[in-house]
Amino acid sequence: MRFTGTVWVAPGDASWHFITVPEDPSEEIRLASGPRVGFGSVKVVATVGESTWSTSVFPESKGTYVLPLKRSVRDAEGILAGDVIEVLLVLV
Repeated sequence: MRFTGTVWVAPGDASWHFITVPEDPSEEIRLASGPRVGFGSVKVVATVGESTWSTSVFPESKGTYVLPLKRSVRDAEGILAGDVIEVLLVLV
């Protein structure tokens, strides 16, 4: 699934950057994913720009998921908080 969103920083800790997965892809994740692992997370392979990595998306109270953006990916792609980026997610 492919979507765009705005990069945001976790309150109180500027080292954790995330992007919220929109409602429609979040519903697709919820319906298509298998058993959840810790914290209700779902394993995915994410691609942003030229960077691809294995990670998990985590459920939010709003019914959507959030994708953590590793520092190495942010550095490689020049991503800063507030940037609008395109993400490709593949469920594992």
